[in-house]
Amino acid sequence: MTTHQAGAADTVSAKVTGYGISYAVTSILSALLVVLKESNEGVHGLMVAITGHHWVTHGLLDVIVFVALGAVLSRMGGGIRMTGNALIATVVGATVISGAIIAGYFI
Repeated sequence: MTTHQAGAADTVSAKVTGYGISYAVTSILSALLVVLKESNEGVHGLMVAITGHHWVTHGLLDVIVFVALGAVLSRMGGGIRMTGNALIATVVGATVISGAIIAGYFI
């Protein structure tokens, strides 16, 4: 009996792809929100007013976007499909871009 182990070049499930893309989008949006709230006192103040601390509001927004977008993308048209390699590149690329956005703002 042979078992098939998924490799990086194999297509991953719609849920894995949907939530992977959701992570990538949420990561970049989160970095942009850091820049926005650090450069705009009105936004910063609003975020403090919502939960008592801007980072709590930021985290809640990130979780809401991630879960909602992941749910939508994993079901959209039967689900988006990608290879493991493409999804890894998407996740790593978004993480690098997010870090660069934040670092670029503070440098």
